Amino acid sequence: MSVGQRLLALWRGHPATTPPVEPEPVSVPAAALQVWLDDNARVLRLAGPLRSALALPAQAQGRLQDYVQPCSLLVLEGEPMDWQGQPLDLDFKAVGGTTLHTRGWLQQQAGQWLLQVFDVGDLLQHRQQSLIAERQRHLTSHLACAVRDCSIECLEAVAKEQLQWLARHWQAAGVQVVLQRGEGWQTYVASGDVLHAPSDEALSPVLSMLAPGQVFSSATHVHLQPLFPGIAACLVPFASGLQVKAWLICFRPGQPLLGGDALNLFGAYAEPLLGRLQAFELEQQSERLDSLQAQLGAGWWQWRLITPTLQLDPGLAQRLGVPAQLTLSQWLSRVHPADREAAQLALGQLQCEGCDLELTLRLLDNKLQANPRWYRLCGQVRGNGPQRRLQGLMLDISDSKAQQLQAAAAQARLENLIASSPAVIYIQRYSEGALHAEFFSASLQPMLGWEAPQEGVLQPGQWVHPQDQSLWLERTRTLLREGQVRSRYRLRDRQGGYHWVLDEARLLRDDLGLPVEVVGIWLDVSEATEAAEKMRESEERYRVLVEDSPAMICRYTAALELVFGNQPLADYLECSPAQLPGINLGQWMSASQREMFVQRLASLTPEHPVSTAEICLELPGREHAWWVWSDRGLFDERGKLLEIQAVGRDNTQVRRTRQQLVQSAKMATLGEMATGLAHEINQPLNVMRMAVVNALKRLENGEAQVDYLQDKLKRIDAQVQRASRVVEHMRVFGRRSEVDQHLFAPWQAVEGALSLLGDGLRGKGVDLRIDTPEEGLQVSGHQDQLEQVLINLLVNARDALLARREHSALAPWIALRLEQDPDQVRLLVEDNGGGIDPRLLERIFEPFFTTKPVGVGTGLGLSVSYGIVDAMGGSLSVENGDEGARFCIELPVHSTS
Repeated sequence: MSVGQRLLALWRGHPATTPPVEPEPVSVPAAALQVWLDDNARVLRLAGPLRSALALPAQAQGRLQDYVQPCSLLVLEGEPMDWQGQPLDLDFKAVGGTTLHTRGWLQQQAGQWLLQVFDVGDLLQHRQQSLIAERQRHLTSHLACAVRDCSIECLEAVAKEQLQWLARHWQAAGVQVVLQRGEGWQTYVASGDVLHAPSDEALSPVLSMLAPGQVFSSATHVHLQPLFPGIAACLVPFASGLQVKAWLICFRPGQPLLGGDALNLFGAYAEPLLGRLQAFELEQQSERLDSLQAQLGAGWWQWRLITPTLQLDPGLAQRLGVPAQLTLSQWLSRVHPADREAAQLALGQLQCEGCDLELTLRLLDNKLQANPRWYRLCGQVRGNGPQRRLQGLMLDISDSKAQQLQAAAAQARLENLIASSPAVIYIQRYSEGALHAEFFSASLQPMLGWEAPQEGVLQPGQWVHPQDQSLWLERTRTLLREGQVRSRYRLRDRQGGYHWVLDEARLLRDDLGLPVEVVGIWLDVSEATEAAEKMRESEERYRVLVEDSPAMICRYTAALELVFGNQPLADYLECSPAQLPGINLGQWMSASQREMFVQRLASLTPEHPVSTAEICLELPGREHAWWVWSDRGLFDERGKLLEIQAVGRDNTQVRRTRQQLVQSAKMATLGEMATGLAHEINQPLNVMRMAVVNALKRLENGEAQVDYLQDKLKRIDAQVQRASRVVEHMRVFGRRSEVDQHLFAPWQAVEGALSLLGDGLRGKGVDLRIDTPEEGLQVSGHQDQLEQVLINLLVNARDALLARREHSALAPWIALRLEQDPDQVRLLVEDNGGGIDPRLLERIFEPFFTTKPVGVGTGLGLSVSYGIVDAMGGSLSVENGDEGARFCIELPVHSTS
C-alpha cells in the first residue's frame, strides 16, 4: 500500500492497521456505601449499592487501608477515632482496576465505627473538565493575542515562541508549522527536536493529496508513522472553508492529542498568523502596485454614468494636479483642445450604448501648458440601473508616444532616403534553402530601368552577366555560410547594357539561428570600375615607362635610403632592382658631396618642392660618375618631408668632355701667355746674369768684399724664388681640377691670376688698378678654375686695349675690385677699351663665338668661363660702362650654419 493510499485510508476512518483501543471506564452509579469498622480499622461488614463495585482484598477481615488506593493512605493515618469529625475523600479500588471516588464521614455506633461514603466521581470529572477547558481557553487566548498583537517584523519570532507553548502543552519533542506557499507546502517555523522530520520536498506531495476538497471534522488528525516509518508524529490541519491552509506536525507527544482540543489550539494559533501574513502580503502587493502605477504613470478611474462626477486614483489625481473627485466638465477642460471633441463624442456614446472605452488623448498640465502628456484611457461598463458605472485605467504613454512619433519620423526619413538614394536597397526572403527577392527600392528604375512588380518575384540572377554568374552563385553560398558578403559583378539594364555594381549584403537570422532574410545594397560603380581599369592601365604604362626608361628613376627617404629604383639605376649600382630598397645613396658620395646633397634636400618646401643638381659619385668599377639629378619632395599636410622622387641621367661623359674642354682652355691660355711667361722667367734670369757678371768682375779685380757678395747672392736668391713661383703656379694651374669642390676666398684667385699676368700686363703698358679688400667671405668651388676665368677676362681686356692703342693715344688700364654682402660675392673686371658692340652682348658667351681675327683665339674662353661660374652656383654677366666693358662674377657665399 502506497503512502498516499495509507494516508487516505487513515483520513477516511479505515486505517490500514487497527490502532490500540483505550479501555472505557466502568460506569459506577452514584450511590451510598456503608462500611463497619472496629477500633483497629478492620472491615467488619459492607453494605450499600456500591458494595458490588468494590475490589475485595484476598484475605478476609482486612483493614480499610487494603480497600483504598495508595493516594488515600495519607487520609487514613492513625486510628478510626482520629478520623472522626472531618470529611474523608477516599478512592476505593474498584473492579477492573478502576477507581471509585467517594466522600463521607465516620460515626461511632454501638462500639463500632460506621463509615458512610457517597460516589463523587461525576462531580470530580466535571470539575476536571472545567479546569481543562479553562486552561484551554487561556492558552487559546494567549496564542491568538500574542500572534495578533506583535509587529510584522517580530511575527516569525513570536510565532516560534508561541509554538514552544504548544510543544510544552502537549509535552511534545518538537512541533513544526507548514504553510501553503507558491512553491508548495513549506515549513514556516519549528520548535524543539525536528532534525529527523521529513523535508519540505517529501511532505509537499503528501500534503497536497490531502488538502484539495477535504472536509475536516473537529476530531481529525493523522498519524505520520504509517506514511514515514520511524517518525512518530501527528498531523493537525487548519482549514478555512473546504481548503486546508496550514498543517501542524507534533513529534512524539507526551499525551494524546484530543481532536477538538488540538484543532482549536492550532486554529487559535494559525488563524491570526495566516491573517497577518495575508495582510502583510496584501500590503506589499499594494505597495508594489502603487510603485508600479507611479513608475508607469497609471491609475484607476471610475464614473457613475448617471452622475457628472468622476473619481480618480489619489496618486493619479496628485500627479495630474486635480482633485480626486471632479466633474465631467472639469475633466474635459484638462483635455487638449485638439482631443476634446473626440473625448466628448466617446463619452456620449458610452452613456448611450454602454460599450467599452478605449481612447488616446492629451491632458494639459498646470505647469506645462505647452507640453501636454499623452494618456490612454481604457474602461468597461459594469452594473445595471443606478449602479451602472464605468471602471477603467489611465496609463501615461507620453514616452512611448514620443518614441512612436520619433519612430514614425525616422521611418518617413528612412523611406524618403531609400526612395531618393542612388543605391538600390533590396530584401531577399529565405525559403527552402533558396533566396527569393521580394523588395527593391525605387532607385532600381533609375539605375537599371527595371520596375519592381506589385505581384510576383523578380530574380536578379537573370540580370547577371554570363561571365559573372559564377560570382553570383559564389556570393549566395558565401552569404548563407558566413552571414555577410561583399562582391562585385555586372548587371544588365533594361536597354541591354551592363553596369558594374558593388553588392554588400547581410543575412538576418531568428532567435534559433535559422536564416530569415537578406538585406543588401547595390551601388553602381561602373564609373569607378572603369576609372580603376584606366588607372591600372595607366599604372601599367607608367611601370613600363619607369622600368624601361633609360633614365635612372627612384624614390628615397630624407635619410637617402632607397625605397624603389628601376633597372638602369640597378645597373649603375651593379645589383638587381629587388636589392635596391635599403641601399643608402650617401655611401657612394664623398663627405662634402653628401653634405651638399643633404643641404639641398633640406631646402625643399611644399611651395618649392623641386631641385636639380649635378652630383658626383664613386660607383663600383668607375673612377667617378657624374649624374644630373632632379628631385621632387613629397610632403604631408603639416609640411614634413616624407619621401623624394628623383630622376637622373648619367652626365659623366659630358662632364669629362667639359673638363677636357676646360683643361684645353687652360692649355690654350697658357699658350697665349707663353710670351708673357717667358718674359716673367727671362727677367729674373737677366737680373741673376747681371749680378753674376758684376760679382765675377769684382773677384777678378780683387775688389770683392763680403758685404757686396752677400748682397748679390741675396738678389740672385730672390730672383730664383720669383721664377720658381711662376713656374709652380703654372704647374698647378695647368693640372686637372679636383673632383670635389672646396672652400676658398675669391680674392686668392685674383692674386693667382695676377701672379701669372700682372708683370706681363704692366710690361705692355697696361695700368692695373687693384682695389684689395681687407677680408673676404668664402665660396665653394675650384680656385684654379676661377683663376682661369679671371685670366680669360684679363687676356680679353688686354687684347682689346692693345688693339685700340694701335690706332689712338690711349692710356690703357684694367680695374679689379671685390664687392660683397651676406649672401653674395661679386668680382668686377673693368677696362677702358671702348666696350663691346651692343648687338654682340647676347652672343658673347656662346661657344666658338669670337670678335678676334681668324686664327686668333678659339672662341671658347668666355663660354668655358660661363660654365665654370655656373657650376659654382654663380653667374657671369657683362655690360658696357662709361669707358669700356665691365664683367661681373657673382658667387653665392658659403653658409656655415
